[in-house]
Formats: sequence, C-alpha cells, structure tokens
Amino acid sequence: MPIRPDHRWLYPIDWRELSALVRFSRARGCCERCGRPHGQVVAHLGDGRWWDAARGCWRDARGRRTRVAPNRQLRLAVHAGEPTATTTQVVLATAHLDHDPGNNHPRNLAALCQRCHLAHDRAEHRRRRWTTLFRRRALGDLFLGAYR
Repeated sequence: MPIRPDHRWLYPIDWRELSALVRFSRARGCCERCGRPHGQVVAHLGDGRWWDAARGCWRDARGRRTRVAPNRQLRLAVHAGEPTATTTQVVLATAHLDHDPGNNHPRNLAALCQRCHLAHDRAEHRRRRWTTLFRRRALGDLFLGAYR
C-alpha cells in the first residue's frame, strides 16, 4: 500500500528494510493470514478461496484446506450458477496491526497479501474516508458558502 504523503513522516527512515525483513525473513514470502505466496499468480473464486498450486488443494481465506466441488475446480470460463476462478498476482505488504505507523514493534507488524491487508484496514479506511469528506465539506462551507 502506498504511504500517504501526510503520513510519510510517521514512518522510520529505514522502513523499506524493516518491511522487507518482516515480509521475506520472518514470513518467508507468504501472507501471515492466508498463506498466499508473494509474486505468484494464484487462481481464486472471489470469496476468499484460492488454489494452492504448491500443495494441490483449495484454501480458504484463513489458509486452511477447504473443499470445492470437483465440477467447479478451476473453471476459468464463465458458467451459469458456478463460481468462476480468476487469477491475481499476490503482492505482500507490511501492515501495522494497530493502524499506528509510529509503532514499529515486530509484534505490531504483519506481512499481508493485498486481500488480507484491505480486509484488515477496512474500518480504518472507512474512518479516514469519512474524515476526508467531512474536511472537504467544512472547507467548502468556509470558502464557498453552503456545500452542495
């Protein structure tokens, strides 16, 4: 995830090295929530289930083995009433578990794929979006009159 310019000063100067240490040394290049491997293209059903090619099985959003009906496995074409597998390249990012970029303790950092990172930050993104819209409305009222 890109770092917002107004939050950049909260991160330490060696953030790249710290992030790489968490993602590749501690997590060994896999998401710490679901186990998706960094840089690999994985097939997924859109509901969190994904194909683990290394183990030859389907996994759920928590990385546990799951069952998918044999007639639904890895269909890349659209079929009526069946989940369709699509592919995504996995990119790991280092996430702050308490959403505080100043807290860089190893227990507060986790290597998460883009799906798990967005799910973890969902409430924080909602709060920031509300704050941004509220700030824009206030500035509009201050300089332009009633906001429309």
